[in-house]
Amino acid sequence: MSSKNQLRLFDLTMIVISLVIGMGIFRTATDSARAALNTEVYFAAWIAGGLVALCGALTYAEIGSRFPVTGGYYKIFAECYHPSIAFAINCIILISNAASLSGVALIGSEYISQLVFTEPPTDFVKALIAMVAVLIFYLVNLSGLRLSSKTQNVLMMIKIGMILVLIGSLFFPSATSSDLAPLVAVKHSTMDYVKSFGLALVAVSFTYGGYQQSINFGEEVHEPRRTVPRGIFIGILCIITLYLLVQIAYVKAIGFEELKTTKGIAAVVAERMFGPVGKTIFTILLFLAVLAYVNVLLLSNPRVMYAMSQDGILPKAFARKDKERDVLTVSLTVFSAICIIVLFFANTFDKILGFTIFLDSIGMATSAATIFILRRKTKHLDNTGIYSMKLYPLLPLVFISTYLFVGTNIFLDTPNLAITGLVVFAVFLLVYFLAVKGQRKS
Repeated sequence: MSSKNQLRLFDLTMIVISLVIGMGIFRTATDSARAALNTEVYFAAWIAGGLVALCGALTYAEIGSRFPVTGGYYKIFAECYHPSIAFAINCIILISNAASLSGVALIGSEYISQLVFTEPPTDFVKALIAMVAVLIFYLVNLSGLRLSSKTQNVLMMIKIGMILVLIGSLFFPSATSSDLAPLVAVKHSTMDYVKSFGLALVAVSFTYGGYQQSINFGEEVHEPRRTVPRGIFIGILCIITLYLLVQIAYVKAIGFEELKTTKGIAAVVAERMFGPVGKTIFTILLFLAVLAYVNVLLLSNPRVMYAMSQDGILPKAFARKDKERDVLTVSLTVFSAICIIVLFFANTFDKILGFTIFLDSIGMATSAATIFILRRKTKHLDNTGIYSMKLYPLLPLVFISTYLFVGTNIFLDTPNLAITGLVVFAVFLLVYFLAVKGQRKS
């Protein structure tokens, strides 16, 4: 790649910010506050989540620099582990992505239902609204329509604009909660604080997700040794700052205790700033942003399934394409069906959050651990200009340990969700070996 076409510092910083800032910031504060014993634990979880994201982004950047890949993690897993692990991990990552899509659709459903219904709807009704959104964009994609890059840019501007509005509430005297009286101090054990911090970190991890895509940066960055760490550090620092300011705005406008039970928190802040009209406009904009996010995932994930099919990991049917409309019909249909199934069985955001992050914990820990194997296999690349992180092996060890800690907390708090995730992983391992056995017989 020519030097002119390579990513510079500003380009890489903007990519990191756009990868991480999603829709979770408009919902997960409630889940994090509910898990936190006090505001100190609450803000500590948000700061820790950002530092862990920095460790992860730098780890994935070096993995991508040492082993450039196209089409996801499969080739890295196959190179460092066993093809069966590669197959199972990639499948649970796809299911995790489907669960993330379902969770974001539920965020939009929670917000828009406040405008549609006078009384709070049931969880099933909100899940039904989310299902309808998925079905609509499934049909849109099936007809061959594509979301243009201009629309994506508009979406990003809407999200950043809404975040800035939330931060702006800090300067509105009217957007201050009356629930700011200090609470009576309650004594808690050290284990209570550890458990509270771990559970608060679950929601935070969902909000900070996306930096793992830095795995593709290594070969496309100008002067990667300098640009990669600086771009990722500046990007994550900007995100931590924005997220912390938003959390302060939530606590100031709603109150910490009230934040634990408030639905549509971003709309509540907008209402206290601009009144009912502001709440309505903010809710509609957020719902549009959610719909666009749903469409993006329905566009991208079927292509991962297509790449896996091309490599012979999934059946050839997943590579079937309608050439006239340029649509991956089977992959798109299967991925959309998975989203609907997740919404049907886990019809609340809390359930989807725990299930998603538990699967992510498996995927993140095992994928980051490949750096230890790749470092050994690619010693010949040292001092050749590729990006190599400083503070190795501390950064990947911090990252892996954190996700193991989060996964353990989910297992202890909601063992049924964690066991479901482990069963799904085991089923995919079984499917792989049955498929290999069938190929050998044929």
